[in-house]
Amino acid sequence: MARKEIEIETKDGKAKAGLFRPASAPRAGVILYMDAFGPRPALDDMAERLAGHGYAVLVPDLFYRNAPYGPFDAKTAFRVEETKTKLMALVSGTTQEMTIGDSGAFLDALAAEGIGTIGVVGYCMGGARALNAAATYPDRIVAAASFHGGNLASDAPDSPYRKAASIKARVYVGTAGIDRSFPPEQSARLAEALRIAEVDHTIENYVGVGHGWCIKDHSVYDEAGAERHWKRLTTFFGEALG
Repeated sequence: MARKEIEIETKDGKAKAGLFRPASAPRAGVILYMDAFGPRPALDDMAERLAGHGYAVLVPDLFYRNAPYGPFDAKTAFRVEETKTKLMALVSGTTQEMTIGDSGAFLDALAAEGIGTIGVVGYCMGGARALNAAATYPDRIVAAASFHGGNLASDAPDSPYRKAASIKARVYVGTAGIDRSFPPEQSARLAEALRIAEVDHTIENYVGVGHGWCIKDHSVYDEAGAERHWKRLTTFFGEALG
């Protein structure tokens, strides 16, 4: 496995990203959309693990417009008012439309590496961004996964369920058993939108885990639930990406 730091030119500047490549030629590419705490060792470990399954994995900094920032401690950042305020400013200041535009540049960066078949996966705030990317680039993204993604079917105009009809990718959504950012009524709304749009999809409820359970440095990290997520994700990508 090889890792390199790259800079991706976007219309708003340069986004730093980690690119993780498997030892042999990659079977496909994956864009990993970060959670609210930004690129860090915990996400690097996840990218390395995914690269171990044969994928070239790109982890872009979605907050690059505000760099430098952080670093943040995922266990405590939302419990301390000062860091919570900074994080919320980063999240709200990096709109879905910004990430949608950036995603074209992320796809081009993988294409420049000779990788054409692409899947996406997002965690927390990255979940909606992964689905919105799949809706915006339907001929380039063939698989889209979200884990503990928030507001996937909220009343917001940029909520991804509104773009379900544009999605051609296979979709997998893993939800926390109790998650205020994605309550049961949103899950039902998303399922209905995907069903009507005839999107090949699965929405799975991980009972007993909290928002953020997949990522090791989160306060609610759940090892059994995380391993279940890895099994689902690698099977999903194996079927959709080859």
